[in-house]
Amino acid sequence: MRPRLPAWTALLTWKAAAFIAVMCCALAALLGALVHVSVTHQTVSEAREKALTKLGDATRAYEAGEPLPPGAGIDPDGLPGSLRDLALRGRRGSLVSDHEGRPTMWAAGPADGRAIAAEVDYTQSVRTITGLDRAIVGSSVLAIGVTLIVGVFAVTRVTRRLHQTAGVARRISAGDLDARVNDPRTKDPSRPQDEVATVSGALDAMASTLQGKLQSEQRFTADVAHELRTPLTGLHAAAELLPAGRPTQLVQDRVRAMRLLTEDLLEISRLDAGNEKISPDLFRLGPLAERVVRGSGGPTEVRIVRDAFVETDRRRLERVLGNLLGNAHKHGLPPVVLTVDGPVVTVRDHGEGYPDYLVEHGPQRFRTEPRAGSKGHGLGLTIAVGQAGAIGAELTFSNAPDGGAVATLELPEAPHVEDGDSLPSGDLHTE
Repeated sequence: MRPRLPAWTALLTWKAAAFIAVMCCALAALLGALVHVSVTHQTVSEAREKALTKLGDATRAYEAGEPLPPGAGIDPDGLPGSLRDLALRGRRGSLVSDHEGRPTMWAAGPADGRAIAAEVDYTQSVRTITGLDRAIVGSSVLAIGVTLIVGVFAVTRVTRRLHQTAGVARRISAGDLDARVNDPRTKDPSRPQDEVATVSGALDAMASTLQGKLQSEQRFTADVAHELRTPLTGLHAAAELLPAGRPTQLVQDRVRAMRLLTEDLLEISRLDAGNEKISPDLFRLGPLAERVVRGSGGPTEVRIVRDAFVETDRRRLERVLGNLLGNAHKHGLPPVVLTVDGPVVTVRDHGEGYPDYLVEHGPQRFRTEPRAGSKGHGLGLTIAVGQAGAIGAELTFSNAPDGGAVATLELPEAPHVEDGDSLPSGDLHTE
């Protein structure tokens, strides 16, 4: 099994930094090697030329019977064996080796069956090459550091803009359709645009188009609901005047359903507009939930694991719980259980559960699974989600492992209120 790399290694900044560092190191190593080889070759050539020149002078002095110059001799001590053998074979050559603890350039040639050799001190040349190598390493490290800093700074500017664009995309996905990147490079057509600015401009254009379409749909929904409200009110009044009987009952039921649908559409329109006014107050959650259950019209088991105080809008909370219970009774199977555990309320039935896409993306308006017995999730759950958001609660949907749909409502708890705390009259409502 391959080891997992740390999460930070996936960041573009670190990838770019690693790429820049590797390329700089490779380039520095290549250039350093070239300079080292060139200078070393030149230094060795100069030292070899000096040694061969000195050997030539010594050979001429030997042939003339004159004293050999300093640093030259016949079969001197310290002459490398390979170079001595080369001279005894009648050939001339040179070699660098250590002699008496210092580097020495030797040159040797034949002299009456023996080896005549000359030596040149190679210490300064070695120091020159060593100093050059250190300078190459130091300058390479400095160049790599500067290049890496500049490269990371440049890449960070790009990644910062990408993170900003991604953040705006997430805000739009979360429902904030007013979010825009507003990259200044996209405001001036004459200004050159890079790829990030192009993506930012495309995202802003997409958000504007999406916002326009959604607002148009919201206005259409609100207009339809308002236009239907007046004739349905008259139709409801007229239906009440019909003589009693089965046909009249059917008409009255259909008119009542149409009126409820119209009211739901109006409520969704108000939630979409974001003009809802919240009237928060302190309530004990357990008794409030029991009151909603009593008015739900269906058998529901209430479990109070831990009661808690919540600061919320009672009417909207009752609306959320009522819609969840109504949906469970209408589309699920008994038993329906409402559980209060601190500021968390769950409503569960034992039917087939929610569709997978509802669990992942939430309810959609006017959509219900076509298969028999499936979980409905039209306007009722849409309103529940909207009202939950209006009171600062979080409503999520899931399916129980052993079957059944589970709706979980997490409310903001009032941490400064505990059981037994004294509150002014009228501040605390326990229903």
